[in-house]
Amino acid sequence: MSKIKRIFGAMALFAAAGAACAAGTDLGQAVKQPTNWTAISMFGAFVIFTLFITKWAASKTKSAADFYTAGGGITGFQNGLAIAGDYMSAASFLGISAAVFLNGYDGLIYSIGFLVGWPVITFLMAERLRNLGRFTFADVAAYRFQQTPIRVFAASGTLVVVAFYLIAQMVGAGQLIKLLFGLEYWIAVVIVGSLMMIYVLFGGMTATTWVQIIKAVMLLAGATFMAYVVMSQFSFSPEALFAKSVEIHEKKQSIMGPGNFIKDPISAISFGMALMFGTAGLPHILMRFFTVPSAKEARKSVFWATTWIAYFYILTFIIGFGAIVLVSTNPEFKDAAGKLLGGNNMAAIHLAKAVGGNVFLGFISAVAFATILAVVAGLTLSGASAVSHDLYATVFKKGQATSENELRVSRITTIGLGIVAVVLGIVFEKQNIAFMVSLAFAIAASANFPVLFMSVLWKDCTTRGATIGGFLGLIAAVGLTVVSKAVWVDVLGNKAAIFPYTSPALFSMTAGFVGIWLFSILDTSDRAGLDREGYEAQKVRSETGIGAAGASGH
Repeated sequence: MSKIKRIFGAMALFAAAGAACAAGTDLGQAVKQPTNWTAISMFGAFVIFTLFITKWAASKTKSAADFYTAGGGITGFQNGLAIAGDYMSAASFLGISAAVFLNGYDGLIYSIGFLVGWPVITFLMAERLRNLGRFTFADVAAYRFQQTPIRVFAASGTLVVVAFYLIAQMVGAGQLIKLLFGLEYWIAVVIVGSLMMIYVLFGGMTATTWVQIIKAVMLLAGATFMAYVVMSQFSFSPEALFAKSVEIHEKKQSIMGPGNFIKDPISAISFGMALMFGTAGLPHILMRFFTVPSAKEARKSVFWATTWIAYFYILTFIIGFGAIVLVSTNPEFKDAAGKLLGGNNMAAIHLAKAVGGNVFLGFISAVAFATILAVVAGLTLSGASAVSHDLYATVFKKGQATSENELRVSRITTIGLGIVAVVLGIVFEKQNIAFMVSLAFAIAASANFPVLFMSVLWKDCTTRGATIGGFLGLIAAVGLTVVSKAVWVDVLGNKAAIFPYTSPALFSMTAGFVGIWLFSILDTSDRAGLDREGYEAQKVRSETGIGAAGASGH
């Protein structure tokens, strides 16, 4: 343990030195914000505080269970705040407010879509997940199935979702630090990647949970203040705020109706499905249900999480319209070409300065950074657990891996994922971060959710059906995403998209469910008989929790 602490101390000093150098370095960018020492000092204080949390958590992280699930010792209320912290990501705070700032009413599809997935989790998933699982959602999906194929699929689905989600967080972080410190974008992304690796490598789920809880409280407080100040300028009349926004916005009256962002009904349905059902397939969210001691606490977690998330999404809508009124008309927040400094994703950050000056800008910047770090840490943890627990311990070692070896593989994977996140963050610099997250949701809805749903609730689901159907959904979602405008045109530079719709979920999610159904009913193997026979035992445990303290799976 003393060796770990020495390594941790060295890395903490390296990170602090990197942040200090970042604050003081002038790299000659064409457009920079004046150095905001208030913001930078708050930013630095938060980083130092969270590093102390990580050092404390490192002393408590001794086993795989501690690393993945904080030993199952988090209460329902704490876990609800942590889930909200995980879910209220940079995409939610910066991305939704940017979408509203750009497109008005259409930005609300994110708020509604992200929120309505929670009843699915509350009534169908939370209790069953806690009763059947141990560390990852693959424990649940593979409960009555042959372990190797289903875990290979689950790890693949997890890593693809984590990769897309990480892109959005890293882009948000890079733009935020670039704006605050006047840094080159790629250096900002590298700093975030380094800090995230420190949190996960040493603190595991305990550090990640407490960073998420603290950040959720700070974000809710900051967003409440911003919304209050915006509304106070219009005598708390939403109608007056909207009327002023219509008067100012370049799209005028059209911002109060649909069609600015999503152009056709099929895209609207597909996009809504991705946001709604993707929530129930996000590995870093599902993983949080294993950190509580019982199914009752899991249900309580979802209740509290839904409460905080619903409140927060109402605030993001006000913040988006507030930015139209207070930011778009202020030349202080624009560059020489008339574009928003730092890009449209920074609308909420500029609004913070408009309503609260440099001190509140510093607070919100620190909160936004905390938001990104907490979510990136949670994502990295779920990706690391997929490799170490699902692939290494269960597939390669057939359940014979020691806790120490599993932890070592987790930490190696964390470093690998951190490097991947940095590279992808640099490549996707110009993308709207809420939209990048919607692509992760589409993949989660098409691959993870159908397998989880059918394996838990359909008696005739088999290993072959779940694996083939899951991979069909995954491949369809990724393939259609690559040939859609978001990647084919905006990233790869082609003239026109092959896939014409905003989101692939309507098609890829259908492919996943149909594939699971078709290949399950056609499956007449001996293994299929065992899979179907195991349903009753799975149902009893999932609904009663009898035997839930033991290992997950047969």
